[in-house]
Amino acid sequence: MTNIDRRTFVKGLGALAGAAVLAGCGGNSNKGDDKAQSADSKDDSYTLVTPGKLTVVAELGFAPLEYMDDKTGEPLGFDVDFAKALGKKLGLETTYLPNQKYDTLIPTIQQGGKADVAIAGITINDERKESVDFTDPYLDSNQAIVAKKGSGETDQSLNDPSKSVVCQSGTTGDEWIDEHLSKATKKPLDEVTACLTGVQTGTFNAFVIDLPIAQYMLKNSFPDLEVIKEIPTGEQYGVAVSKDNPKLTEALNKAIKELQDDGTMDKIETDWFGAAL
Repeated sequence: MTNIDRRTFVKGLGALAGAAVLAGCGGNSNKGDDKAQSADSKDDSYTLVTPGKLTVVAELGFAPLEYMDDKTGEPLGFDVDFAKALGKKLGLETTYLPNQKYDTLIPTIQQGGKADVAIAGITINDERKESVDFTDPYLDSNQAIVAKKGSGETDQSLNDPSKSVVCQSGTTGDEWIDEHLSKATKKPLDEVTACLTGVQTGTFNAFVIDLPIAQYMLKNSFPDLEVIKEIPTGEQYGVAVSKDNPKLTEALNKAIKELQDDGTMDKIETDWFGAAL
């Protein structure tokens, strides 16, 4: 997430407020391109799980990037708007699978047959690139340590066997704890809200999570918690694609560049973060 052509994701997050999400439907700019929409396409085109649709898998508990609308049950968030825009560029309808655990997203794409892409604030790293391909980065981020306000905790004090540090399983926060808080007792959970609630109630001493997610959740739902340390990890989010589908990765990279060049990304960023980043 260190895209030198854009300001870091973190700097624009002070203006986060509210949340609203969409499930995307694409336009039809490639109406005549049957090959691009065919699950039986040839070597010069990409394959899709369902012809005419870009099928997305995500963990829908990562506001403001992706989450479920309480009233409609539909996915909403920055990533959802981004996925919708990608689908439109490709002339495809964007559709989401049911909510799935974060640590299952990469295996789902690797195994194939269920989803074309995973878009869920997934950091590009070497380990994940062994299993799937990634598009060019579309957003930057860092990590954060969250604790109760006034707890007096620091990253040094947390690195102790008597301290429990929670994380979302399979995330880069999970990996960061292993590397930097190796003496602490790590507690991986599936959901961000459960992690934050655990810190709030004193079950855990701290939580390591992506900084934008931390800032959004603390501002809107957990005001008694605070970020005690911002960790400049220089991460970048990318779209995960099967290694068996390189032409789709190419098409998505072209679409991402077009979204950046035509101002669409700036608009989506402004809608969700208050400013283009």
